[in-house]
Amino acid sequence: MRRILVEYAEPGMINARAIHNSEGKVLLAAGTELNEFYINRLNELGIQSIYIRDEITGGLTIPETVSERTRVETIKIIRQAFTQLEDSRRINMVLIKNSVDKILDEVLSSSNALIHLVDIRTYDDYTFAHSVNVCILSLMTGISLSYNTQQLKELGIGALLHDIGKTKIPKEILDKPGCLTPAEFQEMQKHACYGFEILRHYPEIPLLSSHVALQHHERVDGSGYPRQIKGDEIHEYAKITAVTDVYDALLADRIYRPAFLPYKAIRELTRGTYTFFDPRVVAAFLENIALYPVGSLVQLNTGDVGIVVDVNKQSQHRPVIRMLLDRHGRKLPEGQEHDLDKMPTIYITKVFSEKTSDLILRNLKNGIKIDIEKLGQEANNALG
Repeated sequence: MRRILVEYAEPGMINARAIHNSEGKVLLAAGTELNEFYINRLNELGIQSIYIRDEITGGLTIPETVSERTRVETIKIIRQAFTQLEDSRRINMVLIKNSVDKILDEVLSSSNALIHLVDIRTYDDYTFAHSVNVCILSLMTGISLSYNTQQLKELGIGALLHDIGKTKIPKEILDKPGCLTPAEFQEMQKHACYGFEILRHYPEIPLLSSHVALQHHERVDGSGYPRQIKGDEIHEYAKITAVTDVYDALLADRIYRPAFLPYKAIRELTRGTYTFFDPRVVAAFLENIALYPVGSLVQLNTGDVGIVVDVNKQSQHRPVIRMLLDRHGRKLPEGQEHDLDKMPTIYITKVFSEKTSDLILRNLKNGIKIDIEKLGQEANNALG
């Protein structure tokens, strides 16, 4: 499978991964053949990317740290929690804690794997899917920091509920597609305090978990909100959630921009280290992130082009590449793979965007000559 922008979807393509809404309902089943109606509906729902099957990436699967079933169930529970608060009812904290336990069990069982975030979100369901991803990423980071089980559960609950205060923010501000006015942004910032006030009234929620909601927008240089605290004044759970919150937000498709490529999101985080983010936390977080996830189309210093088919956790910048094209744009024989961890003189120089990747793979499939040099100029520069 490979990920493409919906704007490049065509009738006859096969959807490779089920798309759910936050109620757990299947919007588009895996194996469904796309037609004009489905494509239009995806656009209406604000879904910008999907995974499709094709011949070139046949047999290629995207690894999951947490199962699709657990992810879908937890998104549904988070949606219920938001709805309960909006209706002035109490959250079912038993379900929340059970969800964190289930996610933690799955994360621990795959702790040697790298994170490949693969969810496809509708515009309206962004907050719920985001909360689940932040929980997964935070738990992976906590494991790298050698947290014990109790600490991981406290962190997981806080991360899963970090945005619960948004239930108190007016819908017209939450759903505004453009930039917020200064007054609207000031109102949005209140969600951190609202979240703390909500959670601290639940005796079954650890107080440190509640502080994640309060402090996840604080920054180590004191430039965050709501209290402008800095350094060690910020609890480490909140420092972790601050990093994972920003990373997942960058990787999400939004109405006003497509998702960042992972390496570019990582670059944004590393630029903010020491000023916005705790360097120890960032280092632990990056231990678990696939710099070039499976399915990434890349160019090597040889000029050849290939697709990432596996990753090396100890050498994240040196994955396994299935070779597709030589530097002249000619198709290479099938079956050639380079494990860059065993080839010290070969390295990735460019990562192609979803748009350019789609163009390359379409042309390759149709036997059309590909101008690699021209496309390489349009590609993003890779991390060294």
